Amino acid sequence: RRVTVLYSFRRCPYAMRARMALAASGVPVRVREIILRDKPPEMLAASPKGTVPVLALTDGRVIDESLDVMHWALTQNDPEGWLSADAAETARLIAQNDGPLKHALDRYKYADLHKTNAESHRAAAMDILTSFAARIDANGGQLMGPAPTLADIAVFPFVRQFAATDTAFWSAHAPASLQSWLTAHTASARFAAIMAKFPRWQAGDAEPLLTAP
Repeated sequence: RRVTVLYSFRRCPYAMRARMALAASGVPVRVREIILRDKPPEMLAASPKGTVPVLALTDGRVIDESLDVMHWALTQNDPEGWLSADAAETARLIAQNDGPLKHALDRYKYADLHKTNAESHRAAAMDILTSFAARIDANGGQLMGPAPTLADIAVFPFVRQFAATDTAFWSAHAPASLQSWLTAHTASARFAAIMAKFPRWQAGDAEPLLTAP
């Protein structure tokens, strides 16, 4: 019997947000954990661009952009109303995260690789993160209101990556509301479940089911 398969890499923030949405939807998905430097031919056959996540559906379709995976999962089932927030504003916030914030984050976290000034890019990222904090303050705890929606789930894995780059800086300088927001997301039972460590998948291996509360 064909099953929906997710090619994933545990530490990738794009794969994290896809797994969060799939888990929230309750759609049964089998996980194939990959290593980015040695991608399985089955994944590359499904999606030659070679990035995670890749969702292979039972009807033969392949979805290989994280936001598209999230939308697909939540259109199957959205029990917590993650798609209920204003779509245009959600898209704008996620674009800010995926564009300027990710650009600054990479050049802060991997300054040696990019030959960039880490502090200037950290400051650029903090400007955006401070605007996120202002939204959280104004909206009662989350980016779009008092309850988490698509925007929060799409964004927090990247804020987590920023925070982990220099935890002392994060603790000392990130707005308190943003720190609390991130902690709530990363301390959730669902996040713990989608961060379960699976062995690297190879053809013929068992495929664990993505399960989360």
